[in-house]
Amino acid sequence: MKAKSITKGVMVLLCLFTTALSTTAHAEVKLIGSGASFPFPIYSKWFKDFSKENKGIRVDYQAKGSGAGIQDFINNTVDFAASDAAMSEPEMAKVETGSILLPMTAGEVVLAYNLRGVKELKLPRDVYPAIFMGEITKWNDPRIAEANPGVKLPDQPITVVTRSDSSGTTYVFTKHLSAINKEFADTVGTGKTVQWPSKNQFIKAPKNDGITAQVKQNPGSIGYIEYGYAKLTGATTAMLENKSGKFIAPGAESGAAALASAEFPAGTLPNSEVPNLIAWVSDPAGEKAYPIATFTWMLFYQEQDDAKAQVLRDLVEYCLTEGQKSADKLGYIPLPDNVIAKVRDASKLIQ
Repeated sequence: MKAKSITKGVMVLLCLFTTALSTTAHAEVKLIGSGASFPFPIYSKWFKDFSKENKGIRVDYQAKGSGAGIQDFINNTVDFAASDAAMSEPEMAKVETGSILLPMTAGEVVLAYNLRGVKELKLPRDVYPAIFMGEITKWNDPRIAEANPGVKLPDQPITVVTRSDSSGTTYVFTKHLSAINKEFADTVGTGKTVQWPSKNQFIKAPKNDGITAQVKQNPGSIGYIEYGYAKLTGATTAMLENKSGKFIAPGAESGAAALASAEFPAGTLPNSEVPNLIAWVSDPAGEKAYPIATFTWMLFYQEQDDAKAQVLRDLVEYCLTEGQKSADKLGYIPLPDNVIAKVRDASKLIQ
């Protein structure tokens, strides 16, 4: 009787010990990511909710800019990264374990401004590139006034706020400006970092939240940020003239209209069997399309630790299903069904 009792006790202890080991092992599934600040508000929610629903899994993401995220990815110091500028062929070539780029959400780049008493501002296609080239320096410039009849524009210098870090938002914004203005393309150009005019009215700030804060603190300022940040902070944004000559405000409908013209290239990424899911919409043609919209990508290693690979695939699936439901509320554009299908298929290559 005593022997049976001892045996039973040992079995209980072994059972508890095994459970503890299993729980500990599961708790060690921690994913580290870094990169774009553009999608940070929605990624923050997704990763927090995913971690809550999956006990023992933790996803930490640091918004430090697309350029820094890509560098972390190349250096293999993260489990995944994020970039609004996708990755270039030379960058992908540096990743020995293979790169998988998945568009996970989409958004708009908006021009937030700080002008007392001006609740609605229209900026023509030839005006806002000129502002960011330092050619238009006053808010009451005739070219701005002509597009805004009846609006009292102040005789006030324009303070232009740009990014100080390597930024996918800068890449998307300058890619658009270069597409619609040859002078901008020739002088400033496209890139995650560019040489903005060295004039007194230009100031710099890191990340989307840094520009948002600078615009709110400086009367007479204007800066480019992701629409979700504008919506989150209540920043006032301009209506921009699109390719069809219509002044369009940012939003879910106008953003979706912009992405409707996106075409993914046929085939795979360079030297890879991974589908090429990099598509740009630098100057959409639709009448209802907001002119600056983009996908934003998560970057994964094709060869991954087995345990982490399964969690990463589960994370992608969560973002494609439950995650998309919160996109519009947070100021992002839900992915179209055909894009979701492409991303889901490509995510199976995370092994």
